[in-house]
Amino acid sequence: MEAALADIGERLNRGEPEALEDAYRTLGPLVMSYLGRYVPQPDIQDVMQRVFYELWRVHERFDPQQSLRAWTLGIARKRAIDHLRKRRDVVVPLDSMREITGDDGREIAERLVWADEVRAALDQLPDVQREVIELAYFESYTQTEISAALDVPLGTVKTRTARGLQRLAGLLESTRGR
Repeated sequence: MEAALADIGERLNRGEPEALEDAYRTLGPLVMSYLGRYVPQPDIQDVMQRVFYELWRVHERFDPQQSLRAWTLGIARKRAIDHLRKRRDVVVPLDSMREITGDDGREIAERLVWADEVRAALDQLPDVQREVIELAYFESYTQTEISAALDVPLGTVKTRTARGLQRLAGLLESTRGR
């Protein structure tokens, strides 16, 4: 399997259209399974098409010495994050709010408000800072894993994380100060 993927990766890097078909045929089920963990079922096919479109669009950037599987899953992860970031139609059913525990539900309501404020503040961060923070705190990646996934030096990940957290704290502080 690895030899076949290496061959597909080399052909993809050279720009052979048949390599994209082979990549889709070989990696499609894995990408679909991976996306199924993050993306709602009705949206998986759309996101998967974006993944393979991007795979072809940036095929010359692929290093044939690297893993085609890892590179493709890295693209899938980014497209899943993009897709979820765009989804703002998530509605909490009123019945589920009636089941809130506590004296009168204020504790849970405050947590929901806080979570919304954090999401809004995250949306204000530069993409590179938001991405490392989301991977670390929402995907439980280590800084080393983030470095490998984004193909950037570990020091860059640490700097982006520190600056992003500082900026996030400032944004949240100004939100809470109102």
